[in-house]
Formats: sequence, structure tokens, C-alpha cells
Amino acid sequence: MHRVRPGGRGTAPARGAYRRGLRSARGCACERQPAGGCSVVTAGRRARLYLRVQRALSREDAVHAPLARQIRQWAGAAMRVAEAEVAVRLVGEDEGRSLNRDYRGKDYATNVLTFVYGEGEAMPGLPESDVLQGDLVLCVPVVVREAAEQRKAVEAHFAHLIVHGMLHLQGFDHEDDAEALEMEAVEREVMAALAYPDPYADDGA
Repeated sequence: MHRVRPGGRGTAPARGAYRRGLRSARGCACERQPAGGCSVVTAGRRARLYLRVQRALSREDAVHAPLARQIRQWAGAAMRVAEAEVAVRLVGEDEGRSLNRDYRGKDYATNVLTFVYGEGEAMPGLPESDVLQGDLVLCVPVVVREAAEQRKAVEAHFAHLIVHGMLHLQGFDHEDDAEALEMEAVEREVMAALAYPDPYADDGA
């Protein structure tokens, strides 16, 4: 679970060719919601989520991937801002490893990467906006493997990682114990609202 920001808070390295490719969705299945976005009620407030789901998966990995409507529900439940535009890309091990190596210097595939757009930086092809903007990349085989290792339902693990990534986009982090406790408390609250078990129940928390 990693928020990609090698500089200060809010700084994102995932610019240029990769982000243009992510937004144009070439070479993968892409599911978009209606142009007006999806209105959600979360934490007692109404918010608007513009979500794009991309699948760059083999047939073997695709059977384990969550549906777009599930991802939209999970992401919407984690929103703590008024408006957000988010791309969720589901990838295989090769792309997951490549991205983790290129942007974090780690030569292995990780479960989820969160790419946060810096303040004042507009998405490629879109005007500058105050709307929260970012990308989540989930490596499907890694998530499935982790779920088995941790004896969790695959759906619940995907839900938790989407929630975790959405919170990273909104500034939550776990760089120290205080931050981690605050973020985990929100994750538990959101997961309970979605009728999933506590994702940290087996961590001794």
C-alpha cells in the first residue's frame, strides 16, 4: 500500500507518458461512468465521484478482478472531499512490477500504488481544477495472493485496498504511528459501513 510521492506531500512523479497512457486507456478495457459523475453520500455528506476503471489483464487474472460497480461503491464510501476524479487501473504482475520499479525503485509488484496529482497540476488534457485528482493502480495477482495468505475474502481485500488508496489520495498517510492510527480508524469505519470485517483484526490491533 504505497502513496507515490518522492517529494513533499502532494507531489506526484507519475506524469508524462505514463499518465497520458493511463488517461487514454489504450490497449486495455476501459469502463466509464456517465459524464456527470456519480453522486454518493459518505460520512453524512453528499459528494461527486468521477471514476474510470481500466483493465490491463490476462484472462487468468481478469476472472479475479472486481467489477466497476464494486470499485465505484468502495471508492465512493471512502470519499471525504466534495468532488474527485479518479482512474483505477487493474494490472498484472509485469506492469505492477514495472511501475513499482520505475516510481519507487522497488523491483517487485506491490498490491496498490496511489499516484497523487500535486496542487495546481491538472490531469493531462483537462483544465486546472480544485477537484481532487489521482490514480490508483492495483496489481490483481498480488491482491489475490495476499488474500489467500492472510485468509481473507478476495472481495474484502480488494475493497480495503481501494479504500486505503482513496484515503491516500485525500492526504491520509501512515508515515508515523499517530498517522497510521488515524488512517486505520477511518479504514475500519468505512469497511464496517460497507459490511466488511475489520481489515486489521489479525494484526494485533
